[in-house]
Amino acid sequence: MKKIAIVHDQLQEFGGAERVLVALKEIFPEADIFTSFYNKEALGIHAEHFKGWNIITSWADRVPFFNKLYSPLRFLTPYIWESLNFNEYDLVISSSGSYMCKGIVTRPETLHICYLHHPPRYLYYYETAREWQKYWPIRVYGHLINHGLRIWDYLGSQRVDYFIANSVETEKRIEKFYRRNSTIIYPPVTIPKKPTSYLLPPNSYYITTSRLARAKHIDILIEAALVGNFNLKIIGSGRDEEFLKGLAGPRVEFMSHIQDDTLKLLYQNAKGFLFASVDEEFGIAPIEAMGYGVPVIAYASGGLRETVQEGKNGYLYDELTARALLEKISLFENLSEKAHVEMRKKARKTAEKYSFEAFKKQLLKFTHTVSHL
Repeated sequence: MKKIAIVHDQLQEFGGAERVLVALKEIFPEADIFTSFYNKEALGIHAEHFKGWNIITSWADRVPFFNKLYSPLRFLTPYIWESLNFNEYDLVISSSGSYMCKGIVTRPETLHICYLHHPPRYLYYYETAREWQKYWPIRVYGHLINHGLRIWDYLGSQRVDYFIANSVETEKRIEKFYRRNSTIIYPPVTIPKKPTSYLLPPNSYYITTSRLARAKHIDILIEAALVGNFNLKIIGSGRDEEFLKGLAGPRVEFMSHIQDDTLKLLYQNAKGFLFASVDEEFGIAPIEAMGYGVPVIAYASGGLRETVQEGKNGYLYDELTARALLEKISLFENLSEKAHVEMRKKARKTAEKYSFEAFKKQLLKFTHTVSHL
């Protein structure tokens, strides 16, 4: 029987990448989990997902305060991943994003498959959670260490035997930055067996679920709610939470660390899902909303252009402004009841393509194929 390891960047927050990790562990229940940092307190209620797992952390997890300073100390990232030992494993699957766990070293006979969520945004000039280029000392420091990390990130990408991309957008970035081919397997999205109803619920509201970070542009959604005078529920937490609460009015409600059952109820009673993230590689949250029959109104960027079909399961707006978002909301609000029901049905149909069952089937088929080449 093959011995399997799954490597994940870090376990200090729970987002789309962590949901993929949970799915990988369900597919390979005997796999050991390797990660740089594991912080149960920071995970809050989501720590339950990892209960009973054999989680092996890096040496950096035992250094006081390193887990809070990992970004400014990211020049040490190569030493973290190259220090881990995978000699006893036949198959290693890296679940890699900003912290580049794909750079691990394995034996030549060990099969290393990387499920790439995205190349590190800060290395390739995409928007990041923090505006680190704002202050010149940090900008100079960042450019100096990022140059070396880009080289290591490229070298690390060549150690991977096979890449899996989570979207067409990510597939393009893998080819552009790493000069590697990849296979697209869309991430699994948790959706109900079927929506309770496709009729527009009474007293409905708009909803978004997101990390409260700069690149998510939650401020655009808040401005639209204030100008458009509609109810908006924001589910999530992050470093910008207090700043965003300062912008919000009485019709904007913040909710964080909620149970899955509560989230289901919020989706079931939502009118539409709003999204303003830039260069999102896939976007699990919008698909999750569609699973409940909730149409999506999103900024036309990154992977959202693959999943949101204009006028069918939602709308895309081309300018990152509250005005552009409100124009699409106006179109949505003026639909007839019949058109609303039809759009909600199409949203649900879209989400069904991204089920756990589809993900599992494609991943096992891919793993079986490449391990027998």
